[in-house]
Amino acid sequence: MMDNFNVTFITFTGYVDLQSYRLLYFIIMFIVYVSIIFGNLTIFCLVCIHKSLHEPMYIFIAALLLNSLLFSTNIYPKLLIDFLSDQQIISLSLCHLQGFIYYTLCGAEFFLLSAMAYDRYVSICKPLRYASIMKKSTVCVLLVLAWLLPAGQLVPSLLLTSSMKVCNFNLNGIFCNNVISKLYCTGSSSAYVIYGVFLILNSVFLPLIFILFTYSKILLVSYRSSMNVRRKAAQTCSPHLLVLISFSCLCSYDIVIARLQIDLHKTARFIMTLQVVLYHPLFNPIIYGVKVKKISELLKRLFLQGNINMCFKINVW
Repeated sequence: MMDNFNVTFITFTGYVDLQSYRLLYFIIMFIVYVSIIFGNLTIFCLVCIHKSLHEPMYIFIAALLLNSLLFSTNIYPKLLIDFLSDQQIISLSLCHLQGFIYYTLCGAEFFLLSAMAYDRYVSICKPLRYASIMKKSTVCVLLVLAWLLPAGQLVPSLLLTSSMKVCNFNLNGIFCNNVISKLYCTGSSSAYVIYGVFLILNSVFLPLIFILFTYSKILLVSYRSSMNVRRKAAQTCSPHLLVLISFSCLCSYDIVIARLQIDLHKTARFIMTLQVVLYHPLFNPIIYGVKVKKISELLKRLFLQGNINMCFKINVW
């Protein structure tokens, strides 16, 4: 669809019963978004404020939660606007931008999890060399690369799409992801699809192989070591593995449905697409807040102190 200013607009057709349930959808997703902001920002600020958490493991956790916050902010505001709008549309350029940010942050998630796996590997398998290997400069380089590498790899895909012709103006989804490849004319998107497969291999499968390798080494060292080493490995690695499994399962849906062109019922597609942007950023702070001992203790102290202050104010009043 073209307007007077020669701007191409895409219509999202993935919504289900929007006229009947738009207010319900808006309230639920608004509550979820506020919860995501509160949960991720709370632990991120804890890591920034408390010097006892200024260690590589906690810095990577804070980076991961910041990534979840950015990931949600890329999706939710537009989603909330669409729930209340009569037309669910987006310009093609903004759609490309949303998709670019979406996959940059997805790639960053896997690279950050890889950095966390490497940190745990050095901590458990090479404890005497940990301080010399995981220096401040090393952590900074890993953090910068975690965001720059996925973004840099996506730039060629943007250049490819700039020369491709759009033949379909209806996007079967609720935000811009892999499905955008179906908007282009038949035959014109082959290079785009091939490069997409390269991105999947480079940004998903290679980090996954590296993570599985490091955790297998950790498992072997832990099995041969004392009970204290096993306990440390379980306490520090289990949250990362839970996050990895959760995120990998959700990403597999994004890859399989879009790339393999599996035809799902509209309601099922809508529910599954919502899960991609709902569970992971919402449960990340819960997993780390409960499973990581230092963070859990600080959170308990924070909320206990808040309750005491509230009770004191009530009594004084």
